[in-house]
Amino acid sequence: MSFCIIIYNYNYNNGLDMTLTEKTTFATFNQASINEIVDYSNSLNGSGIFAHSLQLLKAETDTLLKTPLDVPGQGEAGSYEHNKHKSNYELMDACAKLYLFNGSSEYRDTIRSLLLTYAERYLNMPFHEQKNTNPPGRLFHQILNEQMWLCYAAMSYSAIKSTLSAEDIDAIENRLFKPMIEMFTVLYGHDFDRIHNHGIWAVAAVGICAITVGDTESVRKSIFGMAGDGEKGGFLAQLAKLFSASGYYIEGPYYHRFAIRPVCFFAEAIHEHYPEYDIYNYKDQVIGKTIKALIYTSNPDGTFPALNDASRTMNIDDEGAKAAISIYFARYGKEESFAATAKKQGTVWLTPCSLELCKAVDAFEGKAEVRWPSVELFEGDHGERGAQGFLRSANPDKPVSQAIMAYGQHGMGHGHFDALSITLFGDGHEYLREYGYGRWVNVETKFGGRYLDENKTWARQTIAHNLVTVDEQCQNHFDHKLADTRFGKPHFFLKDGNVQAMSAFANEHYDEVEMQRSVFMLELEDFDQPLIVDLFKIDGDKEHQYDYAVHYKGQVTNTNFEYQSKVYERHVLGKANGYQHLFEKARGKTEDNAIVTWLQDQRFHSWITSGKDGQIIFAQTGANDPSMNLRSEDCFILRQFGSDHLFASVFETHGFFDEGSERCNGAYGQVKSIAVLSHSDDASVVEIKYTAQGVNKKVVVCVSNDAGKDENSSHEVKVAETTYQWTGYMTTILTTEG
Repeated sequence: MSFCIIIYNYNYNNGLDMTLTEKTTFATFNQASINEIVDYSNSLNGSGIFAHSLQLLKAETDTLLKTPLDVPGQGEAGSYEHNKHKSNYELMDACAKLYLFNGSSEYRDTIRSLLLTYAERYLNMPFHEQKNTNPPGRLFHQILNEQMWLCYAAMSYSAIKSTLSAEDIDAIENRLFKPMIEMFTVLYGHDFDRIHNHGIWAVAAVGICAITVGDTESVRKSIFGMAGDGEKGGFLAQLAKLFSASGYYIEGPYYHRFAIRPVCFFAEAIHEHYPEYDIYNYKDQVIGKTIKALIYTSNPDGTFPALNDASRTMNIDDEGAKAAISIYFARYGKEESFAATAKKQGTVWLTPCSLELCKAVDAFEGKAEVRWPSVELFEGDHGERGAQGFLRSANPDKPVSQAIMAYGQHGMGHGHFDALSITLFGDGHEYLREYGYGRWVNVETKFGGRYLDENKTWARQTIAHNLVTVDEQCQNHFDHKLADTRFGKPHFFLKDGNVQAMSAFANEHYDEVEMQRSVFMLELEDFDQPLIVDLFKIDGDKEHQYDYAVHYKGQVTNTNFEYQSKVYERHVLGKANGYQHLFEKARGKTEDNAIVTWLQDQRFHSWITSGKDGQIIFAQTGANDPSMNLRSEDCFILRQFGSDHLFASVFETHGFFDEGSERCNGAYGQVKSIAVLSHSDDASVVEIKYTAQGVNKKVVVCVSNDAGKDENSSHEVKVAETTYQWTGYMTTILTTEG
């Protein structure tokens, strides 16, 4: 179905006659740019992605407009009132786009009606009762939501302002917008310069609104901060302090995609109205870098990994991700992989700056998919505060396998105590999983969707992640201020060829305990999917309890050791630091090698470890949870006692199961064992044995443990009668057993 866009001179029932000229400007773009994308879309007879996106928005909005408008009073977070105020600013935003690209006065009248109603009622509303550390607003329980409301409302207002009477403008600006600006910059002025995702929304909302109402002083505060120096606060300081040299966002991907929205909105406004600031080249093009970093963190299925406080389902269809891709194309140049992603998304951000992306998507003939390269995203102003590592398989004919390791900064108030944690993704799902945050967003009956106590007592705790917990304690004593001063130290990151690897140290996160983790992705011809080899080295000053946790989803189908199930009663694993939320389901002992296989969706996943004289504890969340706030999720823990220890493990994806057709094959994996041949402060050598088409084979992995060695260093390790020599950080040796 074709969908043509018409731009023409408008004549409204109120008698005002407005001609939109090439010089007419709005909050984030101008009429000339509108005309350009309209001309392009119409040249395709309305068959391109822009027209398709607009058509979908029109159908959705027209359905909403069949219901009478409502501006309610106040309500609890997640309540009808809360959600209605949110849907009202979303409706205004949709109507503004449809009005500018379609020309129907109905959309303009909807915005006008809502804004005038809010202007009439806003100052008569009291402030909400404050129930947490976030300052309350009049419409919402916290000013963050009020800032989001203002940002969208101001952009919508800019689309219709020139059609309004002087009386309308006076009411909207003096009884609604200017009081909101004053609230954010005066009443809550102490919070305006806060370096945080809330702070980005604050400066973007005030800045865009101030541009629209002609308040140059508030524009200055929004760009340069309350002090006016561009260093302590304001948009420039937010960009400089929240985004690293690589573009990685300090709080993690979930809040990155949330923070990128106001970054995109305000950057476009500054670009349009203050081009002399050259915002897209600020700080070595940090906006372009952070857009790439955001997109490059997404999983192969388009979801964002739950690093730090995060939803497990948020994905690249979020408006922030769509806006970011459009801006990258418009301001930094074409990126073919982004065009493939936009084609998979199916719609684009409906602003004129999407023109270049629309052209690329409409001409794109490749596969619509999310396929990113392996990348190490450094943190800190100069890349000096650790990194986040993403290894991804390179075979274009197979589903992407991915390993993520966190060895960067803590992440401020949303950070988890999880240095050296990993997640694994393969065949369309995450099989070594993150729990994410402890909250139920917008669920009124779950504390209004706010963060719950279980976010602190479970989700952020070390044991809730895929790594080693020492003595049932949390890293950095669960002190986020202390944690913010510490970060991982990268050892190496190798992303070329069929063997990719990354390694990092975390030597300050536990008292008198040093840790190193090395993760290898081996794409071997004998395996359908890459093998993931995990070497977790830990050095303590004395004997400690080391708990290596694996968080999984699915059904355990096989183990090679006996265990005793807790049939009639379940004990709680501990008293604090997350252990108080774990029920013990079963426990067994390991001899030499242990294997656990579980079925998730249609694939089997096996974990093989060299856990001699250890215990394996199967556990499930849900203990000490009287309000039933925690999801029931499973994990198993390999417990070892000692001072220095190497956890050597392999993860193998194999087989197939389809319940509908009752087909199953490959329920047993090919890997039979992993053994530690040598282990010291200098290097580790492990041997993995497996079978392929009836032939016994082995692969030896050698890795440097010395932070002082580099890619040119030589290594030699003697094991019995065999000497292993290599140059660089690591090597692998594949042989067939005679």
